[in-house]
Amino acid sequence: MRFRLHSFLALLACFLFWVAGQFFVPLLGIEADEAIFAGPLLNPRSWHYAIRVGHSHIALMIMSYIGTLKTLLYLPMFRMFGPGVWTLREPMLVAGAASIWLFYLLLRRVAGDSAALIGAVLLATDSLYLLTTCFDWGPVTLQHLLLISAVFLLVRFAQGPKAVGAERSLAGGCFLVGLAMWDKALAVWMISGMAVAAVVVCWRPIRMLATPRRVRIAALWVVLGALPLVIFNVKTHLSTFTGNVKRDPGAIGYKAAMLWNTVNGQGLFGYLTDEDWQTPSPHLPASAIGREAAGVAAASGDPRHSLMLYGLILALLVAPFSGPAGRRIVAFCLIAGAIAWVQMALTANTGGSVHHTILLWPLPTCIIAVSLAGAARHLRGAGTPVLVGVVAMLAASNLLVMNEYFVKMARNGASVSWSDAIYPLAARLRATPNDGIYTVDWGIEDGLRILGRGRFALNDTAFGMPDAGALATGHLFVGRPSGTEVFQGHAAAVAKFAAGEGFHREDIDMVGDSYGRPTFEVYRFVK
Repeated sequence: MRFRLHSFLALLACFLFWVAGQFFVPLLGIEADEAIFAGPLLNPRSWHYAIRVGHSHIALMIMSYIGTLKTLLYLPMFRMFGPGVWTLREPMLVAGAASIWLFYLLLRRVAGDSAALIGAVLLATDSLYLLTTCFDWGPVTLQHLLLISAVFLLVRFAQGPKAVGAERSLAGGCFLVGLAMWDKALAVWMISGMAVAAVVVCWRPIRMLATPRRVRIAALWVVLGALPLVIFNVKTHLSTFTGNVKRDPGAIGYKAAMLWNTVNGQGLFGYLTDEDWQTPSPHLPASAIGREAAGVAAASGDPRHSLMLYGLILALLVAPFSGPAGRRIVAFCLIAGAIAWVQMALTANTGGSVHHTILLWPLPTCIIAVSLAGAARHLRGAGTPVLVGVVAMLAASNLLVMNEYFVKMARNGASVSWSDAIYPLAARLRATPNDGIYTVDWGIEDGLRILGRGRFALNDTAFGMPDAGALATGHLFVGRPSGTEVFQGHAAAVAKFAAGEGFHREDIDMVGDSYGRPTFEVYRFVK
């Protein structure tokens, strides 16, 4: 009965995670990195590397460190339902809920029912785990799902190496490790961290399990999972690593602060959402749910951080009382997390954003769940009510921060890169006859590719100048107003180039977001 109750509650947590995501799906526009995976699927088709098979090209890499696994998964979904904001985000929410369920199953195997349920509840209520899953601009969602699944299968193999199908679990876990590397090569941070942690914490069992046959099986299936990445690096002289790994320890203090803000949940305020002072015409809550959310936010003091950082500190303090198995798990998570974070902290352009630090999850959640559940057993009869109270406080603080993100998004709208003005812009372009659209700033083309369902004749000039033919034929140009550009001054440089060719700019329309802020300019060049 207890087993069934724990499983039911864990499934309920997964379901509520998915339900919470539904409220966020329509609030933001489509950001470039969220949509970049669709490049090989929709016109204008683009990729970083592809192999030729007959008369076709099969894209293997979106960027030098991001593969096309997500692209392949979305191919049947776009064909069945068509590209759009809901088909973009719903699959990732389902994958996120599945990762929570697998995390529960993993913890139940290694730490027991109580720790597993605590882990599922805290991960399901983690606001940044939800937001980075829903909008998946890292991308991070598939990496979480793949690595949690891989560890689950490898633990199942280690716990029953002589059981029927044990080597299938070993092969499956290693294959998923390889897939995670292909999906995003930054998975090497977590993979290397967990590998070192496993050797340090579990050296004797690993030495007994690592027969030559099993080592060959593991190596083969890792390579098979990562085969597209391997092919790409063989052909390009290891460009995934030589082109992206540059050391820069200068910003390590800022990156440590970002890790801190990821644990306590406040790392995305001001990034996904605009702040109150940036919104001249905030939206008053119109729906009953919006009014309730705003009321809860006001009554709770508009909290911008959860209690999870204090929960993590408490878990580390009581970890010595969590029992031998609990101490090993906590040590594993600390070693793996430290090694992974040091790699991102010492690498240029990584570790300073939530979509990097969240890759360490669910290690912090695992530490809290295992340590608190183990230590509570020492309190005997008082252990259960104390544990329930502490976990309820942590989960409630998570939900309040999640609610605050919802209120901020609904009231103030999104930052420039996530503006909902992309939707009326797409509608405006569909209603305007044209045979060419040139995007003049970064972050516009990828969203229009999805909202236009591949029917817009898009050309990206964010990194260069249009050709003179584009000016002469009166094609449409789309940019952002001065002061809101991602690449400041680029539109002015394009206008100067056009003037040198004998053209001047003719404004057609200004497209604003739902808060009245001018967001996109539509214009052409004429003689």
